[in-house]
Amino acid sequence: MLALSIILALLAALGNAGASVLQRRAAADVGPGRSRARGSWMAGLVRRRVWVWGAGLLAVSGILQALALATGPLSIVQPVMSTELMFTLALGSVVFHRRPDTATRWAFAAMAAGLAAFLALADPSGGRDTVPPADWLWTAFGAGLFVTVLLGLSPRLPSAPRAAVLGTATATGFACTAALLKDGLGRLPGGLGAVLTSWQPYAAIGVGLGSFLLLQVTLRAGTLVASQPAMTLGDALLSVVLGVTLFAERVHLGWRVIFEVLALAVLTAGCVHLARSPLVADEPEGKSTW
Repeated sequence: MLALSIILALLAALGNAGASVLQRRAAADVGPGRSRARGSWMAGLVRRRVWVWGAGLLAVSGILQALALATGPLSIVQPVMSTELMFTLALGSVVFHRRPDTATRWAFAAMAAGLAAFLALADPSGGRDTVPPADWLWTAFGAGLFVTVLLGLSPRLPSAPRAAVLGTATATGFACTAALLKDGLGRLPGGLGAVLTSWQPYAAIGVGLGSFLLLQVTLRAGTLVASQPAMTLGDALLSVVLGVTLFAERVHLGWRVIFEVLALAVLTAGCVHLARSPLVADEPEGKSTW
């Protein structure tokens, strides 16, 4: 079952990456000429078949992620979902005919190795299918207070730190969305009606939409170099915390902590460098970019 959830999470990450590349391809085809007329630009995107395929692929990846959460621990599924950045780079290099340089390949390998080492060392396992309501109250209070503090702090910061802080807030929202979705799907043994009559799926939709809107603010606040590592790593690490605190999943610590920190450091370094890659980062006007 664990192997199945990992495969489903990888497929969901691949689907998210494919959707991102397809929709960026559509945006590039429409071109900046219509950007001044926002409605015209959006209408141009929606009319493009490649954008529609991207939207459909995003829906499929959402279903795959839900299945992964239903069959595996939150503290495994969400960290595996962080491979979306790597898949995006790989697919983008093919679609936009731009080969990554040697440093980017090393960063790709570092991120993959760091993630694999961290999951192998932490070895999350066990856990319960559903969460007691009282635990959600404490989590909602803590997460809400954390995000509120970050949002209040962000306007006082320069561009790069502001993007990192907002990226952390966005990651918190997405991690909570995944936890709510997993809790709702944990009621599947009682039938589909048990899922649809619980509050968790609807809370997941609300928190997910709010996180998506916050993501747009984050992307406008600064470059991906500042925001992407915070979003990618924040979602993964916060999901491990929520898996342990909400779903009673077990994570090995003890003597492994030093090596887990080292694995996270390698993962962070790879993620930061991938966010700096010309395949993702903004480039000067006139150059091929996506």
